[in-house]
Amino acid sequence: MYLNIHSHYSLRYGTLSIKTLVEEAQARGITQMVLTDINNSTGVMEFMRECRKKQIKPIGGMEFRRDKKLLYIGIAQNREGMKELNDFLTEYNLAQRELPDLPPEFKNAYTIYPFGHKQELKGNEYIGIRFDELHQLYNKTLDALQHKLLVLQPVFVAGKIGYRLHEYLRGIDLNTLITMVEQEDKCKSTDLFLKPGELEAKFVKYAFILDNTRKLMDSCVMDYPEGKLKLNRKNFTGNARDDQSLLEKLAMEGMLYRYGDKNKEALRRLKKELKVVVDLDFCAYFLITNDIIQYSMRRGYYHVGRGSGANSIVAYCLRITDVDPIALDLYFERFLNAERTSPPDFDLDFSWDEREDVQDYIFKRYGREHTALLGTMTTFKDRSIIREIGKVMGLPKTEIDGFTDPSRSAANRNNDTFKKIMLIYELMGNMPNQRSIHAGGVLISEEPITYYTALDLPPKGMPTVQWDMYEAEEIGYDKYDILSQRGIGHIKETVKLVLQNQQKHIDIHQVRAFMKDPNLNNRLKTGDTIGCFYIESPAMRQLLSKLNCDNYLTLVAASSIIRPGVAQSGMMKTYIQNYHQPDAVKYLHPVMEEKLKETFGVMVYQEDVIKVCIHYGGMDGTDADILRRGMSGKYRSRVEFDRLVEKFHEGAGMLGRPVEITKEVWRQVSSFAGYSFSKAHSASFAVESYQSLFLKTYYPKEFMVGVLNNYGGFYNRWLYVHELKKAGAKVHLPCVNQSSAVVSICGDEAYLGFTGIQGLEGKLMALIPEERRQGGAYVDLEDFVKRTEIGLEQAVVLIRCGALRFTGKSKKTLLWEVHALLGQKSKPNNHAELFHLEVKKYALPELVNTKLEDAYHELELLGFPLSLSMFDLLKTPYRGEVKTKQLISHIGRTVRMVGLYVCEKTVHTKNNKKMWFGTFLDADGNFFDTTHFPNNTPIYPFRGTGCYLIQGKVVSDFGFPSVEVERFAKLPILDNPVMA
Repeated sequence: MYLNIHSHYSLRYGTLSIKTLVEEAQARGITQMVLTDINNSTGVMEFMRECRKKQIKPIGGMEFRRDKKLLYIGIAQNREGMKELNDFLTEYNLAQRELPDLPPEFKNAYTIYPFGHKQELKGNEYIGIRFDELHQLYNKTLDALQHKLLVLQPVFVAGKIGYRLHEYLRGIDLNTLITMVEQEDKCKSTDLFLKPGELEAKFVKYAFILDNTRKLMDSCVMDYPEGKLKLNRKNFTGNARDDQSLLEKLAMEGMLYRYGDKNKEALRRLKKELKVVVDLDFCAYFLITNDIIQYSMRRGYYHVGRGSGANSIVAYCLRITDVDPIALDLYFERFLNAERTSPPDFDLDFSWDEREDVQDYIFKRYGREHTALLGTMTTFKDRSIIREIGKVMGLPKTEIDGFTDPSRSAANRNNDTFKKIMLIYELMGNMPNQRSIHAGGVLISEEPITYYTALDLPPKGMPTVQWDMYEAEEIGYDKYDILSQRGIGHIKETVKLVLQNQQKHIDIHQVRAFMKDPNLNNRLKTGDTIGCFYIESPAMRQLLSKLNCDNYLTLVAASSIIRPGVAQSGMMKTYIQNYHQPDAVKYLHPVMEEKLKETFGVMVYQEDVIKVCIHYGGMDGTDADILRRGMSGKYRSRVEFDRLVEKFHEGAGMLGRPVEITKEVWRQVSSFAGYSFSKAHSASFAVESYQSLFLKTYYPKEFMVGVLNNYGGFYNRWLYVHELKKAGAKVHLPCVNQSSAVVSICGDEAYLGFTGIQGLEGKLMALIPEERRQGGAYVDLEDFVKRTEIGLEQAVVLIRCGALRFTGKSKKTLLWEVHALLGQKSKPNNHAELFHLEVKKYALPELVNTKLEDAYHELELLGFPLSLSMFDLLKTPYRGEVKTKQLISHIGRTVRMVGLYVCEKTVHTKNNKKMWFGTFLDADGNFFDTTHFPNNTPIYPFRGTGCYLIQGKVVSDFGFPSVEVERFAKLPILDNPVMA
């Protein structure tokens, strides 16, 4: 009798998870029910799975609302009906139109209107009546409605606590006090599952309504196949045999390109992998991924193939990845095996400004009915929700601030109001809050995708499914990850700039040659990697220096051991020690030495876990990967996992491994596997890092411009400008006669772009260079103002940042003149000038700007000074006792240094105290690092950008010097002369 139940996917309205709904129904003996979440079908497939487990008949549907008002409810008769409902909502979502007063006449779905509907009913349309509305039938002739009335008992909550939670959800959604939520904005307290027989008792006088309802529900059958489905596009060419032939042909051609025609090992592995791919029916998955890559290459786009797919020689031969799995001894089973429960994974990275075109190609190539972006679901887990709950309760801001202040957590524990907030927060915890968009997942479906979901149109502007990657996997979809990153943008633009500026063509894919280049490897081991993808952070530069890293394999390892899990376990330190003393490494067993010699006895990658399980424990690759995943908590069943653990020990025993050594090997394997990192991932990052290193080494000026124009990287913009100057470029302030929207370079002359100017309108950033291109250079201030029709406020911004210095006049003179030209008008004229009238000239006294004034203007408008350095702005001439290059000769001594703040990192010690790591530049422009221990630095030490006086002890860790801070203070700068 329950035609209108709602899960917590009725966002900020429903309170019950799908699992809880089904359990509640089972407890009341309910045998069939309809899920009708508000304007979405997120939970329908999950609902069917859970109902089938409990022998309850599931029926899919949807409740359609507009402006909080219930319009009608759709109930699917079968999977075609579910598609109709999804198609209907999708049409209006994608067109961004409001739902209509009346739906179309569905062929395979019923429509139920709320009681009071006045329109004539069609054959598939009914009226739902609630038990508290039955009195309105009294003394009425019901002949016309006899067969059209149905029981309408909505379900939103499970009881009083659930109803109170519902009220808080409504308050958060409406951004109002809980006491101000109107009845029409929330459900009724009776909108729940009633006791067995209670609903039928309420309709006992109207048995025909009960009969109508049963009859309608009995006619519905959700005829979706049960079990794990494979819903991705099944074929690339049209049939499986042609797919297999094409994949084999392309892979063999690629093998000749990658390995030549005499590499027997490559051929053997390629054939072995192809057999697995064919047996598991993944030919289309590889061919579609290859098709995407081929499109991007035809367009001249750069890409990096990452993920576990880099373990595959087929992927390498198809140029999906640039990682050689043979050279790196990567295990294909890590990517694809007969027992793998999760789908294969290709992460395809493109430049941030090219990804959208690749996505657009996928939609057009495979059809919008069959293609969608993957959604994601944010929950109420974020502790910022505590603030939202406090607002709904009507608490003052000061009290809410106290509840969200970690330093007051002890006092809050005994506060009754805080306890109440935390109770509500815990109830909300795992509930979905908002639908959003996955970072890069794309689904390509064999059937129209609306059989399984309605589609949203988020700000991205592409159709998006209403469930997340976990649900996609459960339903039977394998995603394609089309991602973006700035590092590829750096590389792409640098190659273009080198062609423009030096007329040189660069083949950036000659990575093998890059890896052998001593100049690149020398830069790598010194940590001179600012701007280079993944290896520019302070922690990574320190690690490279400590390892004296000068080769690709060591860089691959460094990319893995820098991860928090490995570093915090102490294994990073062990790796560095063993790296420097390989002869002192003690291996547990000859097999461990053979398989872990490359990583000096330390398990660094997920593949190392698989190696040990195979070669020490005698397992096959498939079981070894299942065991690895199980140790990360990703097993299908504990029983299966325990069987594999037992299999490892049994296999080791059969191979004659000593029991005690086996126990220790297993301890190391199990303690590491939970936070291990894929070697293929690290190898992909390392390949891209070498590409960046090549460009930074041989084309440093163009490279830094490329970094600046692709939104930088780990550091603030000013540091990349500093690096551009270090590379030999003469960096100029923006100029209306030289600059474009972004940074430009010609020879050694680099001009900052308009994009970096605070307060400048976006349209002017494009208009100024375009007008100059069409009409020639601007002659003077008046010519510039008239041709661009710029307003006074925007003109002042450009003058103050020095962009009109080509006139040869001081800023003060230009400001005087622009006010005379534009008066107090802040809006430009929107009409052409009929007659050119000379502006009357006045004799002005000499108005001079100082460099200090200019520096303050630049600080305000660019975020950093260019005319002077931050050191030039200091009141003191003191620059410290030592500089960075001298630190290594002062180990163990206390020194005083002056450093320009670059960045910081906060970490928590084991006793939950905070310590900080800082990165600074000395007056020569060289980096040094500081450590701020909690005993010496009990409170947050940094006071924003600027120069600091630092006193501390110089220490060395594997040859890398840093300063353990004892005293620390920010230095004052010269006063702004304008404010004086």
